[in-house]
Amino acid sequence: MKAKYIIGGIVIVLFVVWGASAFLKTTIQYVSIQEASRADRTVQVMGKIDFERVVYNADQSRLEFAIYDAEASDKATARSMNVVYYGVVPGNFDQATSVVLKGKADGDHFVADQMLVKCPSKYQGEGNQEYQDIKKHDEAQEAGV
Repeated sequence: MKAKYIIGGIVIVLFVVWGASAFLKTTIQYVSIQEASRADRTVQVMGKIDFERVVYNADQSRLEFAIYDAEASDKATARSMNVVYYGVVPGNFDQATSVVLKGKADGDHFVADQMLVKCPSKYQGEGNQEYQDIKKHDEAQEAGV
């Protein structure tokens, strides 16, 4: 009778360990730009887009750009990372201030499998007005308005 309980307990423990292991393998961690540039497994990273370094090759559907630390106050001194994304460029990419990328490092750049663009509607005027000036929005936030 005790042997059945011991064997049943071992089977349950093995399934719990196996389930926890499988769950941890499927989770994708948010990491910093520095960690993402060295990641050998799929990670998520968020950063601001450096629009001066955006290049799109329509023939290859290849978008190259750089992101830098979203919390940095100065782009020039912030840590940055080159990104390559294959696929359709999101329609609001040119209006976005930041992106969340899922992918992994490949040499000196980060290959993004998925790109989530920060919703620009946050900066949209009321009604059907044009988008607000992002610089004015940032200045207003800094001033505490």
